[in-house]
Formats: sequence, structure tokens, C-alpha cells
Amino acid sequence: MVLAFNRWDVSKITVEDPGLKDYICLEPKIVPRTFGRNAGQRFYKSKTFIVERFMNHLFVPGHKGKKHKYTSGHNTGKSMTVYKLMLKTLELIEKRLNKNPIEVLVKAIENAAPRDEVITIEYGGARYPKAVEVAPQRRVDLAIRFMVQGAYAKSFDSKTKMFQALADEIINAYNGSNQSNAISKKIELERQADAAR
Repeated sequence: MVLAFNRWDVSKITVEDPGLKDYICLEPKIVPRTFGRNAGQRFYKSKTFIVERFMNHLFVPGHKGKKHKYTSGHNTGKSMTVYKLMLKTLELIEKRLNKNPIEVLVKAIENAAPRDEVITIEYGGARYPKAVEVAPQRRVDLAIRFMVQGAYAKSFDSKTKMFQALADEIINAYNGSNQSNAISKKIELERQADAAR
């Protein structure tokens, strides 16, 4: 049996959200790094181990609201740096909660995945907000992105180490706490969507 990072068993982990079941891959890898081997297939992201998808977001967390804020600093593009960072984060989660950290990560992503968002439609020269449901693949991507950006924001220019900030973010999302950047972003998005119906 293959264990994730040669330590954690993922065979008993289940995705409870029926919408995300096919989009969170729990096929473990000892070293979660496939170098985009599946790219080119349709929905290739969904066939990638969820921890690897999370690690890929750590390379470049992406810009926040048109400002290219988080595209330097920790973002080295070095696989080994991100691998060690993820390993330290998972170890810290395990130490704090006494649970399988990958199970905690999966539950955190489920909790933080937004269901609705707002798009702008133009009708007769005027622009209107319109609420739409979020596609399942995008739900997972947004949840991971919000978590990573929240952790970077907390560790940037502060004494908090990145792996501590990331562990805090994942644990808060797992508990559904508003202290998590991802959960507060999700609530805000869904509130805006409700107002735009």
C-alpha cells in the first residue's frame, strides 16, 4: 500500500461533498510531484493528488484583486522548498490535532469551497451583477487559492513562519472558523451572490 509522503494512509479518507467527489483526487504519492504529466487531458487537475495541487499553488499564489502582490518572496519555484514546507505543515497539523493531516486538508478544502459567486453582465450598455453557481473544479481551485493567499499574507513581513501560517489557515478552515481567510472569503462571495439574485 502506498502512503502519502510514505507516512500517511489516505485509503480511509472520503470526500463528503457530493459535488466535489470527482474533483478531489486521493490517489497517494510518496513524492507528490508529477511535473504536469497529465496536462493535455481534459480535467487533468482532477486526476492530480490533492496535496500536489495544493503544493503547485504554493509556487505562485497568484495576484489578489488585480494587484500582483504575491508573486515574489517565498515563491522560489523550487520543488524541494515547497515539498519541505508542505511536509512541515502536515506534521504541525498532525501534532496539533492528532489526526491524519491529509484528512484535515481535504475537509478544510470542502469547507472553504464557495458555492456561488458574482459575474458582471452587460445589457443595453449598463452592467449588472449576476449570481452564478461555481463549477466544482473552480470551487477546489478557489478554496486552495484563498488558503494559500491568506497564509502568505500572515507570514509576509512578520515573525510567523510560512508553515505555521499555513497550518493555522488549514486548521481554521477545517473548523469552519472565520479567522480563516478562505472561509471569510467564501462567506463574502456567497453574501454578494445572494444580494445579486
